[in-house]
Amino acid sequence: MPIYDYECADCGAFEVMRRIAERDAPVDCPQCGGAVDRIHTGAPMLATGDSDSAEAQGSYGMRHRAGCSCC
Repeated sequence: MPIYDYECADCGAFEVMRRIAERDAPVDCPQCGGAVDRIHTGAPMLATGDSDSAEAQGSYGMRHRAGCSCC
């Protein structure tokens, strides 16, 4: 399961492991219990042998290394 970054305005940053379908839903801060939105970052670019290959393109526009099983 992927890990997403969240940041509480009062308590700071933390990570939560959750399903891709739940990635944009707010979570409760583990310290204060307040609702927190996900920090949105660009999709990671991972090294591939052929960046134009259809096989290199993964779900959600991310690129993966050969043998990657994250999606």
